[in-house]
Amino acid sequence: MHDSAFEQFRLREITRRHFFRDCGVGLGAMALGSLLDDGKSAHADLQPPGFSPGSRGLHHDPKAKAVIFLFMAGGPSQLELFDDKPKLRELHGKVIPESYVKGKRFAFIKSDAKLLGSVRKFARHGESGAEISELLPHLAGVADDLCFVKSMATDVFNHGPAKLFVNTGSPQFMGRPSMGAWVTYGLGSESRNLPGFVVLQSGPRGPRGGAPLWASGFLPTNFQGVPLRSGKEPILNLENPSGINPDRQREFVATVNDLNAIRQDATADPEIATRIACYEMAYRMQSSAPELMDLAGETKETLDLYGAEPGKHSFANNCLLARRLVERGVRFVQLYHTDWDHHGNAGTDLAKSLDDRCRETDRASAALIADLKRRGLLDQTIVVWGGEFGRTPQGEDRETLPGRDHHIDAYTMWMSGGGFKTGQTIGATDEIGYYTVADRVHVHDLQATMLHLLGIDHLKLTYKFLGRNFRLTDVHGNVVDKLLA
Repeated sequence: MHDSAFEQFRLREITRRHFFRDCGVGLGAMALGSLLDDGKSAHADLQPPGFSPGSRGLHHDPKAKAVIFLFMAGGPSQLELFDDKPKLRELHGKVIPESYVKGKRFAFIKSDAKLLGSVRKFARHGESGAEISELLPHLAGVADDLCFVKSMATDVFNHGPAKLFVNTGSPQFMGRPSMGAWVTYGLGSESRNLPGFVVLQSGPRGPRGGAPLWASGFLPTNFQGVPLRSGKEPILNLENPSGINPDRQREFVATVNDLNAIRQDATADPEIATRIACYEMAYRMQSSAPELMDLAGETKETLDLYGAEPGKHSFANNCLLARRLVERGVRFVQLYHTDWDHHGNAGTDLAKSLDDRCRETDRASAALIADLKRRGLLDQTIVVWGGEFGRTPQGEDRETLPGRDHHIDAYTMWMSGGGFKTGQTIGATDEIGYYTVADRVHVHDLQATMLHLLGIDHLKLTYKFLGRNFRLTDVHGNVVDKLLA
């Protein structure tokens, strides 16, 4: 098995636990002591699994040390946002040629669906000449800091499995670790007081697929994503109940950790180390999480840049929180913004509904890039924007409103920072935007490339489960050299 942060901790514990037992020093008391001295303890090696005070890569020197994944759940339409197709407008209303769809399966439409030309206006922006529609005016202002991939491809055309595929490398709902879990398992986190992997959500509901999208799967549970909520209580049940003062809490945490250490001495179960780590992290987060979520200390200029409002539940607030999280050493931050599934129902159309989603996210997405850059954080932070798939060139009229079905063969995502070569667009699609005609980038290729920039060889970051070694990219994926700076 590879030399991960957790594996180092586990192997060390197998020998150290005998020392604690024989000398009569309680592990819980020592761990609690390290909590109470604000990180200045001589017992630095008692940090929970996943903590890593450095930012070295696992297999080679990294370009980046953190990831912010802006996940637009539902599948944004590349044909309305990034990939202008004049020919598609010319063929609007005609049945798509059979040669395009022979043998294809769709989520809803039939193979004889009519082509739908976009009514959106496009322009070229920045020195790079990036093609961006009128719906994303703020993003157009940072075009030269972005790398567009117009040739993304995936394997799965239904929402839940497709989201899992992007996040875990598998469309199966149970048991596979998410990308954030893999990254924190391999590299650890630089934050002592916050989880290494944090999830923030906005929109009217959670993403289809739910918690498995940020689960640790068969990895130790310490590496699963931790959802943070806006408001006074970022994490449920974190605050002390009435009548519990700090002294009683210290005694409780120390006693529970000692009991867990006794059990670990008997079983050598790494999940018990995870349990101890969870108590320690919860103790730290009682002060760190509320401070993190309080945006009142940000300048008016910064709040205005994002369009953020302290105390409000919004994508803008979450983007600002994402910057604050990576500043504090969190390794992987994932933002989910829902309702990009534009089939053509009332509220899911390519007219007002798409306008609304873009208005909710455009300003803050661009602000995140600009803010990270001015603080010197963009070079070491990977930012990725995209969904689980794209939308078809064929239309899907529900209630006479314009919409598109799910499309897996060609869609657009963008990346920034962290070693990506910005100011470029790679990949191209055919004249109606149906197939990739240059530089196809599969989901597994993007995963491999992101890991590479973090200093991880995707072929070597493995975990043995059910008799074989698993990895994020399964048995696929190649690093895309054109994406690298």
